[in-house]
Amino acid sequence: MSELIILGYEDRAVADKAFAEVQRLGKEHLVDLTGLAVVSVDADGKTHVDTPSRTEGIALSATAGALWGMVLGILVLTPGIGVVGAAVGGLIGKLQQMGVDNNFRGKVQELLHPGASAVVIMATKVTEDRFAAAMAPFGGELLKTSLSEQGERELAEQLAGPEAAA
Repeated sequence: MSELIILGYEDRAVADKAFAEVQRLGKEHLVDLTGLAVVSVDADGKTHVDTPSRTEGIALSATAGALWGMVLGILVLTPGIGVVGAAVGGLIGKLQQMGVDNNFRGKVQELLHPGASAVVIMATKVTEDRFAAAMAPFGGELLKTSLSEQGERELAEQLAGPEAAA
């Protein structure tokens, strides 16, 4: 099971410090990261995503990277569902089955108004008490949902496409 954790901040500098702390916690194995990013929205409403480099300790498999990219994209980079292709619609449906519904997406998007930033974390293990204590000095707003292993597997299979199943 993976945890999807969003920490929202009004100040990009605070988000950057929280991001660095999450990386430190990852190196100390208090959180097993499968995805990490700082998402910020500038004054013009443009979304910017910064992720750690491979040398900073988050090495993802191609499938995990694709899964993380899709989750991140659907959460923060698609302002509304609107008209989408069948493949993206299926992925959104799968995420909704996993607990990442329009309500959760809406809360994430509310956090990410112009001038705001968020640290987006996907982790397979979080030592809750120590993680919370380490992140408390940064404040911010917390959003969290869980993704089941079965759901992740199904989403990864859907991402891989029908050719992979043959």
